[in-house]
Amino acid sequence: MARIFDKILVEGVRKGHIPARTRDARAWFRDRAKRTMILSKSRFISRSDKERLKEQPTAGTGSMFLFKYDPKTKRELPYYDIFPLTFVIEEYGDGFLGMNLHYLPPQYRAKLMDQLYELANNQRYDERTKLRMSYQLLKGASRFKLFEPCVKRYLYSHVKSQFMYIYPSEWDIALFLPLEAFRKAGKQVVWYDSKKKAGVL
Repeated sequence: MARIFDKILVEGVRKGHIPARTRDARAWFRDRAKRTMILSKSRFISRSDKERLKEQPTAGTGSMFLFKYDPKTKRELPYYDIFPLTFVIEEYGDGFLGMNLHYLPPQYRAKLMDQLYELANNQRYDERTKLRMSYQLLKGASRFKLFEPCVKRYLYSHVKSQFMYIYPSEWDIALFLPLEAFRKAGKQVVWYDSKKKAGVL
């Protein structure tokens, strides 16, 4: 099912769009992803190409992954996403700090992603491309204020799938695929709270 990325990428390149290189290209890929239906998120991960499935997010800080998660403190949480779409911010022995973009409504994901592109270590958008970021950097720059409601701590012991690596050329597609799966509250409630936390209401 991860061939959805291939299909959209090929279609975009045929139309002259190179992923992430221009604002127009990003807008095209995001719009195309909006119209894609994902029926089974677990199958979307498990049926992905083997080379993109990892036991841990080994591509490191500044890389994007999709995975299934069952939070340790879910009883205390007001809501949580069981399929985080996450940039790794910091790595620890038992897990990592991540930025789950699903906590923002799509239009704000796009705004944040446009800002995050400034942190890319190169303009090739291939497997060597990562975001040069840390929690301190994001927290210290007012232009990144949308990241705050997205920051979550993830434990490897509570990950319930392999990590699906999202290639940098696919970031704009992944942003808009309907992959979020919130529990204990609907996405509109989550997104309203996130906008309040980010100070955009």
